[in-house]
Amino acid sequence: MRHVISVQDFSAEEIIDILDRAETMVEIAKGNDVSEILKGKVLAAIFFEPSTRTRLSFETAMNRLGGGVIGFAGTEATSVVKGETLADTIRMVSGYADAVVLRHPREGAAKLATQFSDVPILNAGDGAGQHPTQTMLDLFTIRTELGRLEGLNISLVGDLRYGRTVHSLAIALAKFGNTINLVSPEGLEMPGEVISHLEDTGRFGKACHSPEEIIADTDMLYVTRIQKERFPDPVEYEKVAGMYRVDPELVSRGPEHMIILHPLPRVNEITPEVDALPQAKYFQQAFNAVPVRMALLSMVIGGQSNV
Repeated sequence: MRHVISVQDFSAEEIIDILDRAETMVEIAKGNDVSEILKGKVLAAIFFEPSTRTRLSFETAMNRLGGGVIGFAGTEATSVVKGETLADTIRMVSGYADAVVLRHPREGAAKLATQFSDVPILNAGDGAGQHPTQTMLDLFTIRTELGRLEGLNISLVGDLRYGRTVHSLAIALAKFGNTINLVSPEGLEMPGEVISHLEDTGRFGKACHSPEEIIADTDMLYVTRIQKERFPDPVEYEKVAGMYRVDPELVSRGPEHMIILHPLPRVNEITPEVDALPQAKYFQQAFNAVPVRMALLSMVIGGQSNV
């Protein structure tokens, strides 16, 4: 049994194995080929927080591999509203399924869930903690679009304090010898433990408050929205909302080969005019969630070495 809780649990070689397997599953993800390697298996998708791409791509991945899906999106119609603990929910659900995908508002919830589960737990986001499967699909997109994962100049822009996707991504990118620049509003800087990790690995580039300072040398611009739901004070959110806006003029200052990624949903941090530019890869990134999560599910549930 292999849980998927943090990217720190995976070596660079293991990540490459996952991405290589995902490549073999792209045509299945598109519906052009058929696979039933998970026929008879059940995935429980347990989402205590809202989700569109993560939940639907996991469900699509499981269905494309011949398996079935149970679960809930929101707790209103579940026993959680009656006071059922996370531990009891996991104990119960793990008896119904062969793996559990869990999204929860509390940081550390996925790791806690592993103590009570008889089947693999896949972390689909735990509060402001980590989002490892998102990181895997981000890495897959970077490798597909730029042709490599090593020696890149990466700029992470937006809410780096509460944005869990960038926490996982920064750690993963450091494994491959990339330089990581951090661009955020004041007060929304990357957590200290992630910065310390980048400094320890020698992968910390530049920290600043303006994307204009780093755009000229950026190979990949990773943009995140300001995480309104994580702010304890709405007034503090309003101070930084809309502070960054990636538009065609900013994009024109970057290298021609630069790509732009975003975990979505976006609010107003990337203008619609950018969508038509060749640098915009965030909707392809969203599709890539399916083959990557197919690869992960085939490994943790099916133990398959091939399709």
